Amino acid sequence: MLRIGITGQSGFVGTHIYNTLGLTTNKYFRVPFEDNYFIDIKKLEDFVSNCDVIIHLAAMNRHNDPKTIYETNINLVKSLINAMEKTNSTPCVVFSSSTQEERDNLYGKSKKESRILFENWAKKHNASFLGLIIPNIFGPFGQPYYNSVIATFCHQLTHNETPKIEIDGELKLIYIGELVELILKKIKDFVIEKKIDSFNVPFTSSIKVSELLKKLQKYKLQYFEKGEIPSLENTFDKNLFNTFLCYIDHEKFFPFMLKKNIDNRGSFIETIKLNSGGQISFSTTAPGITRGNHFHTRKAERFAVIKGNALIELRKIGTNEKSSYILNGENPSFVDMPIWFTHNITNIGENELYTFFWINEHYNSEDSDTYLEAV
Repeated sequence: MLRIGITGQSGFVGTHIYNTLGLTTNKYFRVPFEDNYFIDIKKLEDFVSNCDVIIHLAAMNRHNDPKTIYETNINLVKSLINAMEKTNSTPCVVFSSSTQEERDNLYGKSKKESRILFENWAKKHNASFLGLIIPNIFGPFGQPYYNSVIATFCHQLTHNETPKIEIDGELKLIYIGELVELILKKIKDFVIEKKIDSFNVPFTSSIKVSELLKKLQKYKLQYFEKGEIPSLENTFDKNLFNTFLCYIDHEKFFPFMLKKNIDNRGSFIETIKLNSGGQISFSTTAPGITRGNHFHTRKAERFAVIKGNALIELRKIGTNEKSSYILNGENPSFVDMPIWFTHNITNIGENELYTFFWINEHYNSEDSDTYLEAV
């Protein structure tokens, strides 16, 4: 079992790596890290001595003074190296660099020089080192105005703000899930073979900023105003839509009320309007029974209650904050389940509960992307 520690564990990339490692606890042990370890030498030394692998993500990306960015990032690397040398620790170090290495700015300079410092340490101590030069990353839970323009646009559009394009450049992107998968594959090789190398991570999609904004604006129009699932024709669109969903203010937006048409024949309700594929299912649930208590890492899902009384609960993985919604079939409505949110639905009524479920891909028992965890 590999003992893996992540500096910057609470950040955007760190959170996704940490949570993904937790899906396979028989392979990985997650060594806890807190940002204050960098100012407590003893805690930092204990941390490095307990790790087989250290993924160094901790860094300053933005500051009014570029010199502060440069000095902070270099000092973090030096502190980590000093702790490893003092404890005679030689974990495999994975370093997150940036394509800005080649740009004429102090952030890029700090990344390039940090990578060289780690390479020299690895050569000196016969250790493994992997430098990753990474393009723009996007995905759920990125910090708006900080991590990426996608995070900023998603936040603005879901909070009735108006996005502005500063430079309509071509974005070379990698989805956070794709990056995490690549890192974990690379780690296995480097731990075994004691390699020292740097690697340009390939981008998996490319899009102009203006085209990106048009896609997201279309998502907002279809999803917010019509309750429709937009067309998700390729992997990038699916990943972008899953990212978009995570910026919605769920407490205010859900449950989304559906129109109930009634005449002398009975009632008719449009529950799920698709411009996309996936799978639609129907279930009945007996009184007092709970379904779910699981989460997905790539599959978006919708629960539409059309008869009975239901309690739907959601909780983002790694947090204690729970959201609860009561839905009544007399006033049909739905709640959507973002990825990395564990969720359940309970029949809180005295009669059977009728629910429609939509999920954005067909069920595959060999790759169900379903992980049990109580809300």
